Amino acid sequence: MPIERKHVHVTGVVQGVGFRPFIFGLAHRWSLDGWVYNSSDGVDIEVQGEPEALARFIHAVRQEAPPLAHIEQISVATVRPLDERGFVIRNSVSRPGASLISPDVATCPDCLREVFSPADRRHRYPFTNCTNCGPRFSIIEGLPYDRPKTTMSEFPMCPQCRAEYENPLDRRFHAQPNACPVCGPHVWMVSSSGSETTGGSSDRYNDTLAHTEDPFKAATSLLRLGGTMGIKGLGGFHLACDATNDEAVRWLRRRKGRHGKPFAVMMQDIEMVRRYCEVSPEEEDLLQSTAAPIVLLWRKTGTDLALTVAPRNRTLGVMLPYTPLHHMLLRQVGRPLVMTSGNHVDEPLAQNNEDALFELGDIADAFLLHDRRIHMRCDDSVWMVPTLPTGERHPLPVRRSRGYAPFPISVHFRTPAPILAVGAQMKNTFCLLKDTHAFLSQHIGELDNLETLGFYQASISHLEQIFEARPAVVAHDLHPDYLSTRYAVDRGGQLCPVQHHHAHIASCLADNQADGPVIGVAMDGTGYGPDGRIWGGEFLLADYASYQRLAHLEDLPLPGGEAAIRRPSRLALGYLQALGIPMPDLPFLESVNSQERRIVAQQVEKGINTPLTSSCGRLFDAVSALLGVRGEITYEAQAAIELEMLATPGPSLSGHEFRHWLDQPYPFQIEGGDDGWIIRVADLLAAIVHDIQREVPPARISRRFHATLAVITAETADRIRRAHRLNRVALSGGCYQNQLLLRLTMLALQQREFEVLIHRRVPPNDGGLSLGQAAVAAHQLAH
Repeated sequence: MPIERKHVHVTGVVQGVGFRPFIFGLAHRWSLDGWVYNSSDGVDIEVQGEPEALARFIHAVRQEAPPLAHIEQISVATVRPLDERGFVIRNSVSRPGASLISPDVATCPDCLREVFSPADRRHRYPFTNCTNCGPRFSIIEGLPYDRPKTTMSEFPMCPQCRAEYENPLDRRFHAQPNACPVCGPHVWMVSSSGSETTGGSSDRYNDTLAHTEDPFKAATSLLRLGGTMGIKGLGGFHLACDATNDEAVRWLRRRKGRHGKPFAVMMQDIEMVRRYCEVSPEEEDLLQSTAAPIVLLWRKTGTDLALTVAPRNRTLGVMLPYTPLHHMLLRQVGRPLVMTSGNHVDEPLAQNNEDALFELGDIADAFLLHDRRIHMRCDDSVWMVPTLPTGERHPLPVRRSRGYAPFPISVHFRTPAPILAVGAQMKNTFCLLKDTHAFLSQHIGELDNLETLGFYQASISHLEQIFEARPAVVAHDLHPDYLSTRYAVDRGGQLCPVQHHHAHIASCLADNQADGPVIGVAMDGTGYGPDGRIWGGEFLLADYASYQRLAHLEDLPLPGGEAAIRRPSRLALGYLQALGIPMPDLPFLESVNSQERRIVAQQVEKGINTPLTSSCGRLFDAVSALLGVRGEITYEAQAAIELEMLATPGPSLSGHEFRHWLDQPYPFQIEGGDDGWIIRVADLLAAIVHDIQREVPPARISRRFHATLAVITAETADRIRRAHRLNRVALSGGCYQNQLLLRLTMLALQQREFEVLIHRRVPPNDGGLSLGQAAVAAHQLAH
């Protein structure tokens, strides 16, 4: 039998996932000689043996790859046989190009068993990991992914860990974060009042802390007594308290300055989740996935969970423990814990121990700290699983971060040169587009201060370094005052401005690996239009290269600009006045004093500090205020979220009921011709005012309003279809995080036999905008 030799190059997420020991095992299975090593752009293999064995080996590489591996491409070339015996794993080689790297991965079942097995040497060790789990992105400082280029380089392995690390048949072979209690990082606890911080918090728990030798026991005591704990986790700090203790939750809200926005909750296991929430099989799969995101679930009534965890909200953001540290704490506490981002409002996550003690010392009573450095902050991801008109449960990202970043979004086109898309102002992410890979960053957040801007700039530099990308073009939003736009301009080079809603539709297209043109429906809060107005209720004829605005919600006043966004009651007043709708003694007016009414009236009449907007988000706000649901907000989209909660009876509503709602829309007008339409909402708002006067239940009005927006979308899309012969609709923008609006809109469109695209891999909100910016820039660059 002749002997052949093959060179195999594998690209994708193939480092830090047990790929080399997997190859080692395959080579031994088929008695092949050769070697394998990591390179900067993937994994290289040479194997030598009988042709049939080589063919089986190459087939198995793709079919039996480790669970965390994601193979993008396998190339095979025949090379000259060598006089060698055995198969070895060689040291990594650095060369031009860039490999894909794994996101941080939740603790695997094998490691979890060790953590809770008294006989195991890693019993109760909070940094237990292997090649199938543990930190990746948050500790990587450079490529190739080897321990010297991670923050674990500061912890030399003990002989036992070194033996595991060097044994190709051990599941910890080349697990870069490998450690144990002898040689690895450690956890300890400090009281915030005992630290060198200014304005330290209450010392009411000092007797409980009292220099205990078991930090988890002390943390458990503090949390059960109603205290607040700062916890250093995988990609930053959390702030935790007992989610069943109303006083503790209120205390945390006051200290953090987060007055109404729901808190995320971490629960011990899926059984605990079922006690507190309705959870579908698809939601369970998402909760227990290797990414372990926060999942928005319908909360059950009558449980001991504090209502103040998610005020006026019938859903709950739930996650399971995803590190041994979290598993140990949750098992010991035995209760759901609020687990919210460790920061002050609109600031980035606290990253290191010293900053956390200084920045969060006025919030937390004590801190659970450790000495493994976090190189790159990464906040928790958030997903939801809405039910579509077909009955399918469809996972939809709300925030794509830990567990997903920096895993790339594969696109169906190739960019001629690397592109940096800098994203928006709110919910910022940025995107590096290289070849057919769109590397979306972790969640950056609101670019409102220097701290977040510094985090943003450092994150861009980090991704450019590890993926060896030197962008030829920088894509940015049209808004001149966004800090992301200013960063792009200051950075220099070739710029590509992209209109906000064009980017939304391009993002949806790229997410679905689809081409245009499409009828793009972009519904959100704020987007800068080329006419200088604030867009947000848009119907576009769009592809990657260009867009045409064919229809939009009518422009209405924002009295006081930002003040109207913070005070939806001002919006309601301004909209009714501008549309000439009489304002009888509606209940919401009781919360608006006479002086504010006069000021709003003057602003609208004279156009003083009153920009115009077509925003769908602002229409939601105005209706929410009219119904007395929310006249003043404490967090973004609060009025719209509470309006949705009012309308939604629960997760089990039948399709028949949704269709019934669509049969009873409020009146509206669509004016114009084939070259453009304006959707008039005077009749809609007048009818709502009439129903309020008739004391129609607010929940019924809210449902009918949601259904009307769905019918408006379908009717407008139908007119565009007749004029332009298009049958595919792409839905994007933050309003489509509203599960009720999404389902009703899809149903209304599908009843008219439209093909509907929605987001699947990136959020419909501004967190997915950078993908669209990058896609638009790539097509402009190619042409």
